[in-house]
Amino acid sequence: MLINLHDSISLASKLTPKRISNAWKIWRSYQHSIKSGKPAISGLPISMAIEPTTACNLRCPECPSGLRSFSRPTGKLDTQLFEKIISEVSSHLLYLTFYFQGEPYLNPQFLEMVSIANKHKIYTTTSTNAHFLDEENAKQTVLSGLDRLIISIDGASQETYESYRKEGDLTKVLEGTKNVLKWRKKLNVNGPKVMWQFLVVKPNEHEIPKIKQLASEYGVDKVAFKTAQIYDYQNGSDLIPTIDKYSRYRANGDGTFSIKNELENKCWKMWQSCVITWDGQVIPCCFDKDASHSMGSVSEHSFEEIWNSDQYNRFRKALLTSRSEIEICKNCTEGLTVWA
Repeated sequence: MLINLHDSISLASKLTPKRISNAWKIWRSYQHSIKSGKPAISGLPISMAIEPTTACNLRCPECPSGLRSFSRPTGKLDTQLFEKIISEVSSHLLYLTFYFQGEPYLNPQFLEMVSIANKHKIYTTTSTNAHFLDEENAKQTVLSGLDRLIISIDGASQETYESYRKEGDLTKVLEGTKNVLKWRKKLNVNGPKVMWQFLVVKPNEHEIPKIKQLASEYGVDKVAFKTAQIYDYQNGSDLIPTIDKYSRYRANGDGTFSIKNELENKCWKMWQSCVITWDGQVIPCCFDKDASHSMGSVSEHSFEEIWNSDQYNRFRKALLTSRSEIEICKNCTEGLTVWA
């Protein structure tokens, strides 16, 4: 598909000898760790997610931002802290996601930070509910150099959309999509590529054909159907889809459910990526919503010190030994996605 070609070209344009060498070191040390059962880390992360803010205008179920249920501090990323992070990671970092929890556009400096990353020739992507993509924000998004814009659109009708995206307005999502595509064409640039992401749950699964049709009508570059993470899935949930390929969970036949994925004692993410919260906490991955496994703060230490620390390697060791006993891993499927 064209978006895959664009991504390949965009990513290839960001490669440097140092980034290629770093990726090879990370892959080699990961393979060695799996074989030996002992965590060895050589190199620095290839990809990273940074959280612009924990704030969100919507109240989606199964989302800490929507439920306002964080046990960690909430706030927004400061540009000065972001610049410190980028200065330490830009030489090896290839892929940067401006998203963890919250709505990125609620941070007024968000697009400024995208522009900074773009100047360092890092591939950038974000995920948004698109309620703030008015004419000006759409224009600035295109000008920022963002490579990929993921728009969450979990319904093809207002009734279905708001059943999950509580307090959301589908009209704003569609208008925001049009604004970005219009400015991309007006400014005669290739990016950002626009992807609609449809989180499949039981109340919206009947609208999958309709969302494909809408995507074609609006001219978005791609549609992704993502499986939903359900926190208390064991005894079932009204959100678990009936269409098996869109569910992370399988029915056991006795009214209970189990996760489909086998939790093998390995995880590529622990070697090639990490997440940094708005206040600078380095955490292992996006399943650690409350930063319960903070490896340290980039406000107090260099990123490299944290990445190579004994604490981080103890976590990697635990994962290689008994991943199923780590709480944040128990519901992990690495976000199963089905492309349209």
